[in-house]
Amino acid sequence: MKISVIITLKKDVLDPQGKVIHQTLDGMGFDDINEVRQGKYFEIDTNETDKKKAKAKVEEMCKKLLTNLVIENYKIIDLK
Repeated sequence: MKISVIITLKKDVLDPQGKVIHQTLDGMGFDDINEVRQGKYFEIDTNETDKKKAKAKVEEMCKKLLTNLVIENYKIIDLK
């Protein structure tokens, strides 16, 4: 089963990489953009066939390793 996870900085956390991307896009003529926030994307392929168990395992992975819960949020977006 493949599971996709998106991890983003919390809204009130400064995003210096997003700021640089925004400035670069502005310099390239894309001046109608208000803000850019960057994040991480993971595809996790597991042998687990039960969707509930697979989701629980990925939740645990996010909480223990993939996400810094103080400054980041995560969202499981796909279970295939």
